[in-house]
Amino acid sequence: MLTANKLMPQGRGLAPVLLKRAATIELDWDVRQKSRFDATDSQGRQIGIFLARGTAVRGGDVLVAEDGSLIRVIAAPQPVLRITHCTAHGTPFDLTRAAYHLGNRHVPIELKPDHLKIEPDHVLADMLRSMHLIVVAVEEAFEPEGGAYGSHEHGHGHGSHDHHNHDHSHDHGHSHAKGPKPLVLAPELLDDHGHA
Repeated sequence: MLTANKLMPQGRGLAPVLLKRAATIELDWDVRQKSRFDATDSQGRQIGIFLARGTAVRGGDVLVAEDGSLIRVIAAPQPVLRITHCTAHGTPFDLTRAAYHLGNRHVPIELKPDHLKIEPDHVLADMLRSMHLIVVAVEEAFEPEGGAYGSHEHGHGHGSHDHHNHDHSHDHGHSHAKGPKPLVLAPELLDDHGHA
């Protein structure tokens, strides 16, 4: 079995021709949210994926196998509930309310400007319908939000630890300065980036 333990988010930095030639694997969200799983790629190869704990694989990401070959990940269509607002009885703001209530229940949600998607759940579907939303069962790719603490745009996960007490001295090649630090906050309330 071939192993892959490197992930290139959205294939950044790779030439389009390399992405086009890469083998593919089509995976649903249940598999892509795991950091360790087995899959068969489009060339029939068995791939063992071993990523850092807490890593979620997104559609468009590229895995690098131990032999240097590339495997492009495709988000497989799967059963989901597509939620839209009712144009006759509501407004687009109803989707914001729905996202708030689903978020309070820690439900994975894919957020789009005109709809939400969640995994099938008849109790949640009934709740959303009672809020005058339209809920339809469909088969589509599912890419839920990662959460505020699940990942960081610098390309490394922070997991669920105290964000105020970690060393972040490595160079990102850009500044985190967003203006002067507020003088009203105690220093222990600011992390070493100046975030409150």
